[in-house]
Amino acid sequence: MERLLERTAPASNYSLILTPALMEAVQNEKGQISIHTENIFPIIKKFLYSDHEIFLRELVSNAVDASQKLQKLASYGEFGQEIGELKITISVDPEAKTITIRDRGIGMTADEVKKYINQIAFSGATEFIEKYKDKNTGEETNIIGHFGLGFYSAFMVAENVEIITKSYREGAQAVRWVCDGSTEYELTEAEKEDRGSEIILHIAPDSEEFLDKYRLQGILEKYGRFLPIPVEFDGKIINEATPIWTKSPNDLTDEDYKTFYRELYPMSAEPLFWIHLNVDYPFNLTGVLYFPKLDNDKFQMKREKIQLYSRQVFITDEVKDVVPDFLMMLHGVIDSPDIPLNVSRSFLQADGNVKKINGYITRKVADKLNELFQADRAGFEAKFDDIGLFVKYGILSDDKFYEKAKDFALVKNTGGKYFTLNEYREHVQANQTDKNEQVVVLYTTDRNQQDAYIESAMRRSYDVLLLDTVIDAHFINTLESKLEKTTFKRVDADTLDKLIDTGIASESVLSDDERTKLKESFEQMLNDKSLMVSVESLPTDELPVSITMPEFMRRMKDMSALSGEMNMFGNMPGGYNVVINANHALAQKVLSLDGDAQQALAKQLYDLALLAQNRLTGPSLTAFVKRTVAGL
Repeated sequence: MERLLERTAPASNYSLILTPALMEAVQNEKGQISIHTENIFPIIKKFLYSDHEIFLRELVSNAVDASQKLQKLASYGEFGQEIGELKITISVDPEAKTITIRDRGIGMTADEVKKYINQIAFSGATEFIEKYKDKNTGEETNIIGHFGLGFYSAFMVAENVEIITKSYREGAQAVRWVCDGSTEYELTEAEKEDRGSEIILHIAPDSEEFLDKYRLQGILEKYGRFLPIPVEFDGKIINEATPIWTKSPNDLTDEDYKTFYRELYPMSAEPLFWIHLNVDYPFNLTGVLYFPKLDNDKFQMKREKIQLYSRQVFITDEVKDVVPDFLMMLHGVIDSPDIPLNVSRSFLQADGNVKKINGYITRKVADKLNELFQADRAGFEAKFDDIGLFVKYGILSDDKFYEKAKDFALVKNTGGKYFTLNEYREHVQANQTDKNEQVVVLYTTDRNQQDAYIESAMRRSYDVLLLDTVIDAHFINTLESKLEKTTFKRVDADTLDKLIDTGIASESVLSDDERTKLKESFEQMLNDKSLMVSVESLPTDELPVSITMPEFMRRMKDMSALSGEMNMFGNMPGGYNVVINANHALAQKVLSLDGDAQQALAKQLYDLALLAQNRLTGPSLTAFVKRTVAGL
């Protein structure tokens, strides 16, 4: 194939300068392939490609390049004949144990075969582009090959490879090249009516799995689903030559984008929205990224949903360095010839372009989100529960994204109202500023479990945010470092008087001795030194007993749970405080009792506090119900 060595070193293009020598009759010859080591083929077979199925991607890509070169020559007026159908055909013959790839591209002369197949030292695509760079159409880089040893990947699965090729040039003689995987080859004249190339692979015994047509079809659909030249296998065209990312957004409807998404991800719900990428300077990048509906509990979902292509050839779905980490949960396609790959095109290689592309994608996503927010805030709010994870993760992982996102990132209170970060700070500043002039943002991670605490806060006209996603512990830390004089405290982290300490203490109806006796009675009943018991002067309408955990301890445990690490905080038991309301009538009643009666009431009040947080379960809950029924 005309780009047969397109990956050979590093790509195959052919000299397009017509000379008399090229028109001479082909002399039958045998010789040796010009390489620096005789061990090249074992290296290719065993080490170059981690997955042998890639041979088909490489050879079909070569055929695509050969066809595109012919189109290019015709557009330059250097091919005046009828191009006809530029279809690539793949066929398999299980009995003969062969796979054949045919194209109708530019073909090769005998001299070109010697140059580009026998000498692993040329870059065909680079040479082609260099020759025609003065045409300056902006499309010169639409030649796939520049990666290395592509043609020779055939020897990973074949014990013998034939090339039958005929140049597009008028009067050219067809030639046949044969090699058995050693450094020796044979070149002879051949009979071939039409231009183009046929690659015939005689499959080795250890690779006969590739003679199964369903196996080949799966490989073709994986790597060649969007190749720019029609590819036929088993009588059917298997590719879409003009996928939506190659088109102008102005020519596409919403339904076009949704249909393409369903083709890529048939089992997924409809996407929320999408971003069409298209840039040609300082790098080439096209693609479409979709924001999927994402459940809160699926934050650790598989992140290999974005597919990377190079000139419509599938490369990998591992795009870790190209796409910012916080956007790895997006779906879609990225296509760029400027992302550097290793010689086998299996792994990305870090360089300046990758960083630029990463930054570009971050900006595009931020700009799109801001555009949606500014154009239709109500619609943006309706989607924010689904996209909030992306935005929050971006804020805590990328400072540049935060600078843009701070204007459209939303928080929601327990009443269901959305605010930007600045709007919310202004909303609570007057009523929730402590004695140190810190604005205290109260939040809940579970409105049902913490309902008693939320209700208590609302009685004091405090507002409570709903922060119940799996990354909110990290998100809160980031906001505290970004927002001036602002701190976040979970509504059940302490008593309200301590959460928002204005410096005004409530008076206690109990004496110091009574407070001490009350504390000791609860400590005796609990008999658990991991629980810290305190007696506080709280309003009479607060619960007689509350259970809290300090904000720092709770946040560290939450972050440990998210990361999956069992660090010192994740392993720590409890860490709970038991707060007794000295001003509640039932607390005073505990003091009026003694012995078993006192302990029974203290136990009942403690269990009520557990029940208020949905933490009373199993035998403890059963015993509580029995005691309550017996006392009625």
